[in-house]
Amino acid sequence: MSRKKLKRFEEMKTFSNTFENPIEMKGKWLSAFFKNTNPVVLELGCGRGEYTIGLSAMYPEKNFIGIDLKGSRLWKGAKYCAHQKRTNAAFIRSRIEQIESFFEPNEVDEIWITFPDPQPRDKWEKKRLTSKDYLELYKRIISLNGLLHLKTDNTFLYGYTLEILRNANYEIVYSHDDIYSLPEIPEVLTIETTYERKFKSLGETIKYIRFKLA
Repeated sequence: MSRKKLKRFEEMKTFSNTFENPIEMKGKWLSAFFKNTNPVVLELGCGRGEYTIGLSAMYPEKNFIGIDLKGSRLWKGAKYCAHQKRTNAAFIRSRIEQIESFFEPNEVDEIWITFPDPQPRDKWEKKRLTSKDYLELYKRIISLNGLLHLKTDNTFLYGYTLEILRNANYEIVYSHDDIYSLPEIPEVLTIETTYERKFKSLGETIKYIRFKLA
């Protein structure tokens, strides 16, 4: 590991808004950290935390938690929110498949999946963050009628997710295969991640699905 990454890891340990595999927080996020009764929203595979940062500013009446395994990326969002004294934002360094260890049933009200790796090979299907196994995982922590969002540039993942949702009879609240072609874009979709800017510059269209697992 490079000296720069090591330095970031050490600095993150000083941030009160950052956790690593926080099994002790299960069922206690509102009482022990956020100290309110507001809804909890997760950003999975948050990278630098652009959506966690943007949403926490846009919706001060909600609590946001960005989750990613790569600490050197997570450091950027965590540091920004720490310096901004953003009390409704937190970060977890962990694998996404472990989230059931950190949240009780119904503890999460909303989930964002922003530009995940599409894992296009058939043998990698279980790694896709909208696979049946992952959706079942989310179902065990999200509240009844809680909303999930997928934002992606990848045509394959977009189509795959719609098919998975339809086959499982999950409710597709809204979907569009080119949100920037809309006459008016909802403000919540105007937040851009590093990957989104990269893909847009390459001419890729940005797709979006809003759905429920109830």
